[in-house]
Amino acid sequence: MTMDVAQLQRKLCEHQAAMFQQGILDDQFTQLQKLQDESSPDFVIEVVTMFFDDSESLLNNMARCLEQVPADFKQIDAHAHQYKGSSASIGAARVKNVCATFRAFCEAKNLEGCVRCLQQLQQEYSLLKNNLQYLIRLQQEIKAAGGSIPTQ
Repeated sequence: MTMDVAQLQRKLCEHQAAMFQQGILDDQFTQLQKLQDESSPDFVIEVVTMFFDDSESLLNNMARCLEQVPADFKQIDAHAHQYKGSSASIGAARVKNVCATFRAFCEAKNLEGCVRCLQQLQQEYSLLKNNLQYLIRLQQEIKAAGGSIPTQ
């Protein structure tokens, strides 16, 4: 038995509210959602999917740069700067904040701090991705059931 649309909509709103309360997302995500309309109904999904692809590439590149001897702090910082920008653009607040810390460690050429930040970034990204994928799945279930996505 499938949940009715109202239950799905309630779950979607509750889950999204929890992501804001936990600081996973900020208001930029709300702004992104406002850009979605009938002419681009999958806008948020498309942007988030591109972010996932970029994130995995950037995280892999940062890990590779950190493994080099000596570590290429300038290149790592460039990746962290790019990741900070892309995470800010979708409202991924906690990822963005770790990127800012990461950049400070790069500037100080602190390898241990950079390694810790990379691990923290990987954890924050994983948390973000799991939560956003759940939001997307709820949205798809609501649409499939003939409902509309509630605006926050």
